[in-house]
Amino acid sequence: MTIGERLLKLRKEKNISQEELANELDVSRQTISKWETDQSQPDFDKIIPLCEYFGITSDELLTGNTNIKEVKQENVKSCFARNVSIAVMMYIFGLIAMILFAAQFDLPVVGLSIFLTLCALATGLLIYNGIYYSKESNEKKDEKNNTLCKQVIGIVDTIGVTIYLIISFATMAWHITWILFLILGVVDEIIKLLFNLKEVDKEDNNE
Repeated sequence: MTIGERLLKLRKEKNISQEELANELDVSRQTISKWETDQSQPDFDKIIPLCEYFGITSDELLTGNTNIKEVKQENVKSCFARNVSIAVMMYIFGLIAMILFAAQFDLPVVGLSIFLTLCALATGLLIYNGIYYSKESNEKKDEKNNTLCKQVIGIVDTIGVTIYLIISFATMAWHITWILFLILGVVDEIIKLLFNLKEVDKEDNNE
């Protein structure tokens, strides 16, 4: 694929006219037409603006090589999955420690302290993960996808509150069952991250 063919493909994917692109680059429409038909090539001082406008590297524009971008995306996804797994394990170990110290060693305060510490670390990891991954994706989420995400979170929250009330009234252990709200908040964040990951995968497939 030539540079002109890549420019034509990028412009159509962005759904803009030659005139609109020309205005962005401060050139004439005829210049854009010549670029896309390989009658001429972009001047050096237009390469960077073109890349910035289409969100690609100069290597992608000039050679069509997207390996660097693909490798970076795979690395980000791998880190995302790894961090979520670590966070989930922290929650599990924290819960085990709280139960173990309370039941076996009669040290509920120590167990609760360990649990809250691990929960804080895991939550911080998930928040960092979400912020970092959102920056890497650098794309707006689809409005329909956002609506579905909110609906799922609403259902999960309703179920979570119901379970909380049932367990609390059945056991009267209100001093412990409040932890369910912490877990519910974490579940909400995981749902948001999973929807974000799904949206990015969808965009990658469309490319």
